[in-house]
Amino acid sequence: MKNNMPILEARNLRVERAGVAILDVPELTIKEGEVLSLIGPNGAGKTTLLVSLCHLFKNVSGNIFFRGREVGKDLSVSEYRKRYAMVFQEPLLFNTTVFENVAAGLKFRRMGKGEIEEVVKENLEQFGIRHLKDRSARTLSGGEAQRVALARAFAVKPDVLLLDEPFSSLDPPTRESLIDDLERIIRESRTTTLFATHDRTEALRLSDRIAVMNEGKIHQLGSPEEVMNHPADEFVASFVGIETILDGTVVRESRGTLTVSVSGYEIEAIGEVHPGERVILCIRPENVTIAKNSKGMATSARNVFQGKIEKVTPLGLFQKISIDCGFPIVAYVTNDSVKSLSLEEGKIINVSFKATAIHVMKKRRA
Repeated sequence: MKNNMPILEARNLRVERAGVAILDVPELTIKEGEVLSLIGPNGAGKTTLLVSLCHLFKNVSGNIFFRGREVGKDLSVSEYRKRYAMVFQEPLLFNTTVFENVAAGLKFRRMGKGEIEEVVKENLEQFGIRHLKDRSARTLSGGEAQRVALARAFAVKPDVLLLDEPFSSLDPPTRESLIDDLERIIRESRTTTLFATHDRTEALRLSDRIAVMNEGKIHQLGSPEEVMNHPADEFVASFVGIETILDGTVVRESRGTLTVSVSGYEIEAIGEVHPGERVILCIRPENVTIAKNSKGMATSARNVFQGKIEKVTPLGLFQKISIDCGFPIVAYVTNDSVKSLSLEEGKIINVSFKATAIHVMKKRRA
């Protein structure tokens, strides 16, 4: 069972370059035993935040607390650095054997030779690289090198593990295999983990909570379900895969049911917003249903519109259908459904989605 006490806290973290803030995080708390993912586009500030939490930046302002003790005051920086391990996008390995690389942190901690042998063996085993122990690090593939870097990090039994996009340079099969192993090891060891990635599918798979970052700020922090289905703003919505984001005005409200005018069309949604207020409607593509154009379409959905297919985009196991219903909307459809419904550009179809499938946000004033 996880301890909900904070292991790491940051307050008023700020990093500036040429007078411009590249990181501005008023508050961040990491709970013991959780996996917290930092997601956002390149340049969002994910790496800067990780490095700042490591106390490696000289020009960072703010306070970092480890188990309630302020780093640099109640706890020395050198002692704090022994409590975490960090793995980067490109593995930083010594020009020696795999065994020596994994043993490096243990030797720095003056562990006995016999114990080092045992710990290295255990970590090579759990990452599936025991057969590589005598190989030179320079001869390893990208996936093998990253496994060595992770084994070295876990060998020191860190209180906090920081991962900076460790899978981004790997091919899909290698990445999938490594994520499988890492997920298992993190859960078994209950290691508190901060994981920076621009890939939301990785974050969804590994995370207890997700922090969405952009331009050095955290836009939203919450559970995967909260972030994916109830985004805090338009940036979060677009980044987490909500393809349909519509501007509208509430024209009626009755017992929690809203009628929203969007480009002259009325859409029903669930929310508590007063008539006359501007709102943003967010609809995930998997919540949009497509059917052949016909009158009296049988559906429990409150919102049914006729539309014209503008574009069909193959996405592997499914296809993205972009539709003009007088307002733009996107649906994801299986390849089989595309064939059975004969979906193609220019075709007129019916589109439906439930009022409960819409996330309503009040539009912020400029």
